[in-house]
Amino acid sequence: MSVRPHVVLREGDREDAAALISLWRDCAGDGESGNRAYTSALWREPGVAEAAAALDQNFGDGYRRMVVALVEGEIVGAICFQIITLTPINLTKVLLVTELQVAPALRRQSVASTLLSAAANVGEEANCEVVLTVSAASAREPNRFLAKLGFGQVSIIRGAQASMLRSKLSTKATNSKDTGKLIAVRRTMRRRQVESRRLRQRL
Repeated sequence: MSVRPHVVLREGDREDAAALISLWRDCAGDGESGNRAYTSALWREPGVAEAAAALDQNFGDGYRRMVVALVEGEIVGAICFQIITLTPINLTKVLLVTELQVAPALRRQSVASTLLSAAANVGEEANCEVVLTVSAASAREPNRFLAKLGFGQVSIIRGAQASMLRSKLSTKATNSKDTGKLIAVRRTMRRRQVESRRLRQRL
């Protein structure tokens, strides 16, 4: 029987940027977990400076948190989570797990369970009634793991390139009977802005 590695948890920070890039790269390219479709659609590998800046932006204010798992001093897993409300109009607290990554070589070694337990403990302390997770639809192994823990599908998250979405919405707006009204309103606003600038220049 193989001995499971000793896993140490701590908060992630900007100094982990290079190691986290490597972790995300390994997870995104792992064929066994079925993440390759996710890779081609959404994953873009950042440089270390960009990753460090993103870590500061995402986790610097304490609103979101990242916990990393280390084995023999090396980062082998990470989990990102935050506490939100179930809807914008009620106070039911929800623990939202947006990332759960484990290095392919350390799968089935309780790393994911250890990370998820740490996040769940934070949610329990905050009196969260629900835990939600987000994972790639094509990620077979992670989704099987979550299903075994009792997670059921409650929603569908869809993604689209922003430029493609703007193009399609623009086409729909062009065919709308209200398009003429919108164009007129925009022209009026631009005209008023120009007149306002001219008036300020005269004064």
